[in-house]
Amino acid sequence: MATLTFVGHSTFMLQTDHGARLVIDPFLTENPATDITPEDLEADFILVTHGHHDHVGDLIPLARRTGATIIASYEIASYMEQKHGCPVSPQHIGGGVNYPFGYVKMTAALHGGKLDLPGAEGFTTVPAGFLIDLGEGQRFYYAGDTGLSMEMQLLKGKVDIAALPIGDRFTMGPGDAVTAVEFIEPSVVIPFHYDTWPEIKQDISAFVDAVSGLANVQVMQPGGSLEF
Repeated sequence: MATLTFVGHSTFMLQTDHGARLVIDPFLTENPATDITPEDLEADFILVTHGHHDHVGDLIPLARRTGATIIASYEIASYMEQKHGCPVSPQHIGGGVNYPFGYVKMTAALHGGKLDLPGAEGFTTVPAGFLIDLGEGQRFYYAGDTGLSMEMQLLKGKVDIAALPIGDRFTMGPGDAVTAVEFIEPSVVIPFHYDTWPEIKQDISAFVDAVSGLANVQVMQPGGSLEF
């Protein structure tokens, strides 16, 4: 069984059947939604969807301490390799790579591309999501920060668990996230990127009710885990 742990806001940790440890969008030190610290995490791979601070705030220290390989767009991977000497595996939208733990494909996302890291002015990129295929029944889609897009229909039948932002203002709101569920048809939906700050406060109970009948909604608290 793979274990998915919600760290808080938009950060997840995934441990595969074979023991590979993946951290997605590490943001902990300034994250008001969690008490988990960068020192609490271990990583073999760090997956980065885009460069906004609430997704890369602890990328550099975590990568330096663990020696993890950075899986990200070519621009972010190049920054981490050139500026910090990290091992990297660059990808880009629509492209996938077979890793020892499974197949990772970068998916399209509608969002901003600024890289909020020191000396990164020449490395601006486009945002992305990740489709992580660990095998049948273990296909995890992490949408990243995104608005609703028609491209999500291409994921129908390819996703078992979908993590979708619902905070509105900067990403999809609850209504569009329900439409995304209709497009993708996952078995399980995990909402994220909401309630961290007042600007993205949402009624999670209303979202759960709206998705009822379409998928099983798992409302995860920071530190909570789900096996699949």
